[in-house]
Amino acid sequence: ELDVISKMDFAGYFLVVWDIVRAAREKGILVGPGRGSAAGSVVCYALGITSINPLENGLLFERFLNPDRVSMPDIDVDFCDERRQEVIDYVVHKYGSENVCQIITFGRMAARAAVRDVGRVLKVPYGDVDKLAKMIPGQPGTTLTRAIKTVPEFKDRYRNDPTVKRLIDLSLSLEGMARHASTHAAGLVITPTRLVDHVPLFRSNKGEVTTQYEMKILEEIGILKIDILGLKTLSQIERTIELILNHYGTELDMKDIPLDDGKTFELLQKGQTIGVFQLESSGMRDLLQRIEPSTFEDVTAVNALYRPGPLGSDMVSDFIECKHGRKKIAYAHPKLESILRETYGVILYQEQVMRIASELAGFSLGQADILRRAMGKKKKKVMEEQRERFIKGAVERDVSLRQARKIFDLMAFFSGYGFNKSHSAAYAMISVITSYLKAHYPDAFMAATMTCDMGDTGRLVILLDECRNLGLVIHPPDINYGGEKFNLSNGEITYGLAAIKNVGAQAVRAIVDERKDGPYVDLYDFCDRVDLRSVNRRVIENLIQSGAMDCLPGSRSRKIATLDRILAQAQKRQLERERGQIDLGFFAGDSATDTIRLENVPEWEERERLHREKESLGFYFSGHPLEHLHGMLAPLIRVDSLTLPGKKDREHVVLAGLVSDVKVILDRKGNPMAFVTVEDMHGSYELIVFSSCYQKHRAKLQQDSIIVVRGKISVKERADNKVIADEVYSIDEAFVSLSRKMHLTIRSDSFGERELADIKAILLRYAGEREVIFHWRENGKDTVAVLARNMKVTPGLSLFDELKKITGVEHVEVSL
Repeated sequence: ELDVISKMDFAGYFLVVWDIVRAAREKGILVGPGRGSAAGSVVCYALGITSINPLENGLLFERFLNPDRVSMPDIDVDFCDERRQEVIDYVVHKYGSENVCQIITFGRMAARAAVRDVGRVLKVPYGDVDKLAKMIPGQPGTTLTRAIKTVPEFKDRYRNDPTVKRLIDLSLSLEGMARHASTHAAGLVITPTRLVDHVPLFRSNKGEVTTQYEMKILEEIGILKIDILGLKTLSQIERTIELILNHYGTELDMKDIPLDDGKTFELLQKGQTIGVFQLESSGMRDLLQRIEPSTFEDVTAVNALYRPGPLGSDMVSDFIECKHGRKKIAYAHPKLESILRETYGVILYQEQVMRIASELAGFSLGQADILRRAMGKKKKKVMEEQRERFIKGAVERDVSLRQARKIFDLMAFFSGYGFNKSHSAAYAMISVITSYLKAHYPDAFMAATMTCDMGDTGRLVILLDECRNLGLVIHPPDINYGGEKFNLSNGEITYGLAAIKNVGAQAVRAIVDERKDGPYVDLYDFCDRVDLRSVNRRVIENLIQSGAMDCLPGSRSRKIATLDRILAQAQKRQLERERGQIDLGFFAGDSATDTIRLENVPEWEERERLHREKESLGFYFSGHPLEHLHGMLAPLIRVDSLTLPGKKDREHVVLAGLVSDVKVILDRKGNPMAFVTVEDMHGSYELIVFSSCYQKHRAKLQQDSIIVVRGKISVKERADNKVIADEVYSIDEAFVSLSRKMHLTIRSDSFGERELADIKAILLRYAGEREVIFHWRENGKDTVAVLARNMKVTPGLSLFDELKKITGVEHVEVSL
């Protein structure tokens, strides 16, 4: 087979790709439908490299039969990411370790990285360097020079602090340089003789061997390159199918999933595509709701339309209006109808440009490919030559001169946005497959998706919220119930214990294996039975704080307080067992469990419990810090993340939430602004904070801060749950700025003159401008409301806390 590679022709390339795909399938590795222009060929379909029929889907291969083409075809083959290394190992074994290696890539020194590295060398305290680096906006492409010009704090430090100036000056000289070498995510080279006969090699400190040449250089010198990619979605699909088989008894095969299922398209039309391949971004969900796809071709078009070019032109609106019949589809010539019918008159794909040139002007498809490339690269000289040729050929085929010119201009305009249809169709196939699984088996699909994203806590928050939206029940982390991955049991999704921070797969396997002998009965029983070399103190601490040990007796605080003593005793017992020693006390009926009582310490306050829970899980699971404020804020906050999408354009809203992420970028004028992710008890929404508002309120926009936002909806961003901020308040500021009155609800049966005097003293200490109204309750019913004369207050959390401690005070809140 190496002799085939040495010929460097298309046949050799396809045979190598076919061999790799065949071998992967024989090993039971899930293989994607194949991407790239060459993947749309009849050859690929006949060999089984791709599962997309090019004849049914109008995919062209002639661009690779073009005699002027000198580069090799390009097929991106996706494999289940968990088993990608097996595919690479096969290639190495098949063609020889001296003939196969991966491709090098270089990491460049970005602005923040340069500052951190230089600060480390200059031995500047880490905290100072970290603060300085975080002043640089995280927007891709931001340079140190731009940060100095646009970030006032950064500029001041640079001008006024000699140490900072030296650090940044050195960073400026290093910025953009290659910082380190790493391995390309997909590329693999195969040479007909030893690699060293063709390319210089590089060995990393991990022992990995790659080329010293980057990918573009390898292509220029004619080395055979194959892209073997690991696609997480294939692992997601495989896991979903496995769960469906285990819990529903239904055996599914990816290749047999229908592409025209009604329930699938209903899900797509509603934009319920969290977890669906390529279709889950907020912008994509909005586009799906507007397009309302009803065929596989529509989904293929959605993948091609959701790109900056089409979104920035009228292509998307024309496609939508024509699809729904609100605008008449206009064809510049009747022959265009058969070519553009599937895209409602819009020239969307590169293949359509080629077919127009072929059918209207008599171009061969190889010649049409030259025209397509010239249009895509805006080569003026070639374009003029092709224009004359196109017009001449079209006129000879009974197209009027005026029509020919108009059609060519349309092709030239749209070809700049044209997308490779075979690539889009491959994506669309995986999109429809994942949509089908979610539509028909939402519990299995979401459990599989969360398993694939266990290491990304931010992603888990989104997926857990989607589970709640779908009405799925998630059993909390539980050492006596859950396993390593998210699973299904009794109609619930069981929480994957390996998703808890610092609890690895090895520790979970040790816990589950020992649990086969019976559930754990208490903390000592757990520590005594599990292998403490795999399940160490840090693991157990995170299990307790996450709530995974709530099934055992005692509060979380008592378990943590006693953990060290229990571990010491359990380690001693395990060591004795390893040595073959037996504690005779056990034969006498004594139990070590009874000798180690849990420390009698108070339970953590709710805020600390939730904080520790978030530290272990990465998010709040059993509660939310906003819960204790909900009653007090309710009269001011009438909108939340659930009701936000239904609001009208420019409608003013007031919301509350916990800041979970802040992304600072530079606006068009080079001033810092921010996109802030805010969580409430129902989900999350994104806050757009423009420069003027950001400069005013940046101190409040810190992670884990609770804020109240006054802003407005933008209809363009509505599907994204985005709010443009006008003002950002702390809780106390919100009470003062947004409220007009404070209300005290008092139970008359347990309230007397002493309590009244206590209230009066408290209110005087918090004197302000807001009226105070007393509501008297008798037998659980409000009887009378009294306005406090000559007594106004400044409402705030401290005031509320003090008032609630007085006997008889049932409720405190503010109102507009």
